[in-house]
Amino acid sequence: MRRMARAAGAVVGSAVGDALGGPFEFGPPGAFSARFPAPGAGGEMCGGGGWDPGEATDDTQMAVLVAESLLERDGLDLPDVFARFQRWAAADPKDIGLQTEDVLNNGMPWDMAAAIHFQVNRRAAGNGSLMRASTAAVRFAGAGREATMDAARRIAALTHGDRAAWEGTAIFHELVRVAMEGADPLTALPDILAHVHPEHRDRYAGVLAPDWHPDQATEFNGAVWPCLGSAVWALRTTGGFEDALRAAIDLGGDTDTVAAVTGGLAGAYYGLDAIPVRWTRPLHVPLPGFGGRVLRLPDLLDLARRLACR
Repeated sequence: MRRMARAAGAVVGSAVGDALGGPFEFGPPGAFSARFPAPGAGGEMCGGGGWDPGEATDDTQMAVLVAESLLERDGLDLPDVFARFQRWAAADPKDIGLQTEDVLNNGMPWDMAAAIHFQVNRRAAGNGSLMRASTAAVRFAGAGREATMDAARRIAALTHGDRAAWEGTAIFHELVRVAMEGADPLTALPDILAHVHPEHRDRYAGVLAPDWHPDQATEFNGAVWPCLGSAVWALRTTGGFEDALRAAIDLGGDTDTVAAVTGGLAGAYYGLDAIPVRWTRPLHVPLPGFGGRVLRLPDLLDLARRLACR
């Protein structure tokens, strides 16, 4: 499989998971399969919960903002990424994480806002940096393990002051890089964990272990550890893109983000052609604060191509 197909799979797969999972957010386990019991029958891009059919949430909106900054600034310009986030947040998006909203609106400069939030609240290990990581993971995959994990940490730190969020995002970046090289990201996990900060390594080793199940999570899957662990579990225990997404959403809870992370991993692993057309056809990504723009599949494919070519 061509590397470009895996890059497109990561970007589009994450957006598809986000849009599929959004209507089921905070719902009970099994709600997706209860409504759509026959895989492949169609109708899954149903909308609901304030979302139109195929509409991506803040997860993909922020991923697009990261992508456009990387492309327009020809590299990682952290103040520019933060400014784009602030512009988006000020436009009253349909959904925005409480922590992210506070960091973007607390009036502090880009390199202090998340750290100040963490100092005050002591809780900043949400999955809000992980949810938007697909585009940066594609952009830095060609630069190697050290570079992609470093970029992940730096982008995560814009909104999340807890290093746990940085490390989870770094692991995701490296999993995508390995998949884009045509290797099995699951077999690479022991080596990846060796490059995680020692203070966080054991916790991630636990949720990424082959025998871990999301039922064993000690936090809601809106936290970064069970979110990433659930995505890896969904990839590990299924045999294709569609089944992985169904498994992720059926976990309930923070379904849009768990499915977005799962979709990014599964898309990089299985490639663009594994994503059902009935899911990509209605997919669209509004960008509040940016002139009423709405991205659709051709736009996401163009972003993925340009990111992977850098």
